[in-house]
Amino acid sequence: MTRAVLASGNPGKLREFAQLLAPLALELTPQSAFGIEPAEETGATFVENALLKARHAARHARLPALADDSGIEVDALGGRPGVWSARFAGPAANDAENTRLLLRELAGVPDSYRQARYQCVIVWVRSVGDQAPLIAHGTWEGHIVHAGRGSGGFGYDPVFVPEGEQRTAAELPAAEKNTVSHRGQALTALVAMLKGAGYIAAP
Repeated sequence: MTRAVLASGNPGKLREFAQLLAPLALELTPQSAFGIEPAEETGATFVENALLKARHAARHARLPALADDSGIEVDALGGRPGVWSARFAGPAANDAENTRLLLRELAGVPDSYRQARYQCVIVWVRSVGDQAPLIAHGTWEGHIVHAGRGSGGFGYDPVFVPEGEQRTAAELPAAEKNTVSHRGQALTALVAMLKGAGYIAAP
């Protein structure tokens, strides 16, 4: 069993990671259990922020660390909110506030111009000084609807309809979402890298 620290305190992310990693011989503990405060996300890209968070958690927990950075890019807003997705409406904003601001900024934008995508980068560092971190990406294409629907998921899920779907991400059952989402894609890719490198193995 490999022990690692998850560089997140987001309950939604913790649920998704736990479900996706359940088949593996990996004991994942959130950084809050170690009393680790979140790292300051000063990176300009998802990769930079994910590495900042992973190295911060690895330094304090003295364990391998798993971290992700993710967000939504909306074409009509020039790719915003992007890396600012969790702080779109302000540093202390919650999901509902961020989503309301997104819909206000898209007011009057017709359906044909509301394309968007979720992006996710997940990284694994063996230690704070790991010079060869594993980095995996996932992208989930879709569009933004005019009003939220569904009670599942988190973030912008109630207003994001994946490509080829009628349901929002918040209306998808968790198991179904995890097979197709940006985070599911990135984590699947990362798990393959971890297995290939011999870091973890299925029990």
